[in-house]
Amino acid sequence: MNMKTAAPHCLLQIIPSLDAGGAERACLDIAGAVHAQGGRALVASTGGRMADELAGLGGALIVMPVASKNPLVMLANVFRLASLIRTQNVDLVHVRSRAPAWSAWAAAKITGVPFVTTFHGFYGAGNAFKRLYNSVMLRGARVIAASHFMAAHIRATYHPLTDHIAVIARGVDVRRFDPAAVSPARMAALRQAWKIPDGARIILLPARLTRWKGQILFIEALAKLARKDVIGVLCGDAQGRDGYEQEIRAAARHYGIEAQLRIPGNVADMPAAYSLAHSAVSASSDAEAFGRVPVEAMAMGCTIVAADHGGAAETLRSGDGGPAFGLLFPPGDVAALTAALALALATPRGGGPEQAAAARAHVLANYSTVGMCAQTLALYRDVLAKP
Repeated sequence: MNMKTAAPHCLLQIIPSLDAGGAERACLDIAGAVHAQGGRALVASTGGRMADELAGLGGALIVMPVASKNPLVMLANVFRLASLIRTQNVDLVHVRSRAPAWSAWAAAKITGVPFVTTFHGFYGAGNAFKRLYNSVMLRGARVIAASHFMAAHIRATYHPLTDHIAVIARGVDVRRFDPAAVSPARMAALRQAWKIPDGARIILLPARLTRWKGQILFIEALAKLARKDVIGVLCGDAQGRDGYEQEIRAAARHYGIEAQLRIPGNVADMPAAYSLAHSAVSASSDAEAFGRVPVEAMAMGCTIVAADHGGAAETLRSGDGGPAFGLLFPPGDVAALTAALALALATPRGGGPEQAAAARAHVLANYSTVGMCAQTLALYRDVLAKP
């Protein structure tokens, strides 16, 4: 295989776990792309619910305690990873989180293998120690940022000596996230599972249950909306945050909308969920590095209401400076979110057929999995071509 025209012979990606999330989704997509081009795709991780999907895409899981921040475990991981690189003839390492990045960086140095990183989120950098800890993510031959907003944040916060940052937006599988591919039976199954009353309209907030994703703000807005015909659905795992889930339920009881709230946990069939919903919400209080929800919603013709900051707001705007493909509100502003939800419900789903088609075309042109994988493989080839 010619390294200048194909994927790496053997790519090793390193990620703490393989549970639901944008970083995990990108990891699997790249593994599948490498396998499709005849390469071998290894993933070092503690594992998780997406491990079977990784295997189905042709990737191989190497179970390793890479999620640990224990210095002794991290040191041991250096030698575990160096051994793995040598025995499996790995020719490029791509790491997606800080703690395993330190081990992977050292192992790559020992073995002389190129090292690439992706900033999947904003890391606390309030003091010199935290900035030093985070700095490992800048030590890659290339550093991938999921949005121009994220790239600007990296430059402003860490002042890298060389500008080796590449912006590669995350992608969604536009064949899977296609309104035409979702059958009425799939939508009916979710409606039944969620016990949605006849005639009710659904507003989704798809995100893991963690405070900065804005579930409490959403509940407050749903209460202020005062629409008995609207059901709010929080799609996402608690991921061990059972106390926060109970706080969400308590807030719904406090505002008297418990009967209008559904918390189904992880939803496997998200295309059907978007098809069933009139609107989807991204209400994160902190800026998203990318923000998958607006892109998935646009691909599915679902009206998107999003906090106007970070990568999520970037994805909703076309490059020509035209109007946003959705409704934006100031982060944390419950009155503005309520007004945006009221406006969304007062207009056709997706803004009408023409607007929905334009939003999907925007996703196809800029945020497809195929595009993300092609750009990432091209970056790998560029790194491997250099001495």
